[in-house]
Amino acid sequence: MPENIYIGSKPILNYVTALATAFQKDPTVNVLARGRAISSAVDVVEVCRRSFVKDINVDEILIGTEKMGEEYDLRNVSTIQIVLTKPT
Repeated sequence: MPENIYIGSKPILNYVTALATAFQKDPTVNVLARGRAISSAVDVVEVCRRSFVKDINVDEILIGTEKMGEEYDLRNVSTIQIVLTKPT
């Protein structure tokens, strides 16, 4: 089962460190984000690819929409899943 890294509002380098650490445990890692954190997820992957773990492959990018909130406050939120692999 691949490791999952959920991107939120912390500084980008925190997630880059988590991603580099996750590759030590598993050769496949999913980077997941919703809403405004989607651009941060892309930044995390690019910083990691260019500076920390240079042999990462982007296998798949999945986008979607989730319904969030209560019955009267229902709204659509965009999601992204970036599937990364590192050759063994």
